Order: sequence, then structure tokens, then C-alpha cells
Amino acid sequence: MPERKLVDEVHHISKRRGNGQLRREVWIDDDGKVSRYNLAYINHALCAVDHGRVVGYDNQHGYHHRHYLGDLHPVDFVSFEETEADFEADWMALRR
Repeated sequence: MPERKLVDEVHHISKRRGNGQLRREVWIDDDGKVSRYNLAYINHALCAVDHGRVVGYDNQHGYHHRHYLGDLHPVDFVSFEETEADFEADWMALRR
């Protein structure tokens, strides 16, 4: 089933607010359902591995998983909206 990229955003964060960047990519299928996603907070000063990904969620490689400071762990997928909320909670916790 063909898919198309619906969202491709990069938000650069100032040094005063934590540095790095937030990355959000979302693909949908013909039915409008999220088929693929990549959510990431990237900061090479905090994480020298995993291309600087401090925390992120995606479903590459055929399964849903969470990246955290170079470690990778499968996650239970309920919905894309819940995954976005989990990512936002992780990112906000890192800002504190």
C-alpha cells in the first residue's frame, strides 16, 4: 500500500532552552492511518551515540521502539497519539 509523508518538521532549540533539535516525521497510508513515524530529540552534546538521539520513538525495522541515550527497547503500541504523548513526556522530563 503506498504511503505519503504527511509531516516533516525540525524545530531547532536554542542553547538557552536546551540546545539540539526536535524531529517529527509522519507517513500515512491511503486510508489516512499513520503507517510510519519518527519522533526524536537530538542533541550531540548529551548523546554521542545513535546519531545524537537522546530520546526517540519510531517503528522502523518492523516494530515499535524507544531510543534512550543509545539504548533501544521495544514498546507496546496503542496508538500514534499515545506514542506522541509518551515522547512529549520524555522530552519535557529532560528539559527539567
